[in-house]
Amino acid sequence: MNKEYRPMLATLADKPFDSTEWVYETKWDGFRLIAEVKRGSVRLFSRNGIEVTARYPAIAQALRPIVEPCVIDGELVALDTKGRSHFQLLQNAMRDEKTRLQYCVFDLLFLGTEDVRHKPLLERKRLLKQMLPRTKLLRYSEHIQEKGIALFEQAKQAGLEGVMAKLASGLYSSGKRTREWLKFKAMNEQEVVVVGYTAPRRSRKYFGALVLAVRESSQWQYVGHAGTGFDEETLQMLYNKMQPLKTKTKPFTVKVKDEAQTTWLRPQLVAEVKFTEWTDRGEMRHPVYLGLRGDKKATDVVREVPT
Repeated sequence: MNKEYRPMLATLADKPFDSTEWVYETKWDGFRLIAEVKRGSVRLFSRNGIEVTARYPAIAQALRPIVEPCVIDGELVALDTKGRSHFQLLQNAMRDEKTRLQYCVFDLLFLGTEDVRHKPLLERKRLLKQMLPRTKLLRYSEHIQEKGIALFEQAKQAGLEGVMAKLASGLYSSGKRTREWLKFKAMNEQEVVVVGYTAPRRSRKYFGALVLAVRESSQWQYVGHAGTGFDEETLQMLYNKMQPLKTKTKPFTVKVKDEAQTTWLRPQLVAEVKFTEWTDRGEMRHPVYLGLRGDKKATDVVREVPT
């Protein structure tokens, strides 16, 4: 992927606010997707620059009617029957044709020969909305101005992931995490790296729980065990993916529960989990597995702490 296409990243913040200088959008629960459209040809890229056009041909087809060359930023999501995006549903998209996919677009990087990253956010969004084809596979991410607290409360009541706050006059900073985009989560979610698994118990097959870690100061930090969130198909899929990664090397020095029944893994698989809270020891309480992420390197996974 062209380095100029790298997505702008948001900073996790502790509580929403109201401001006339900011706009507020739904925080979509899916995969970041950059779309490059050139004369009827469409290429789709994940956040870490891997081309994924072949995985989502229907999304690429929906973008082809766009006449002028452009580069679009958005989130690929899977929707439930109430139209809510869920990361877990997106895991089934490759094996279940009935999964309702949608590309929720919210920014524009290039239009024709012009680099519009240097235009204010609201101007970029206006241009994007004008050019977007009308199809159920594409959705323009609407925004409201000033009332961030009310939108966040609505998101919590609706069971959505959260809210994004963006500086209305802000520019697009490719590949950078800035404070001009803020994210407020209605539920606690964290990207983690799978560094081991415990032996199965009772009637469960394949494994008992995943051992999870994040990167801190060039070292791996233990953050918990996830033993829920799996069906039998997911257990088998994960077990098969973990077998080539087995190692005798433990990634951290701290002693963890069920260590004698733990198989250690080279830290490569990135997953998403939800949890209730962080403990005083820096571990997640009651983490629940949501799915694997193929759009981020393991060494980039750090603990997200609200500012």
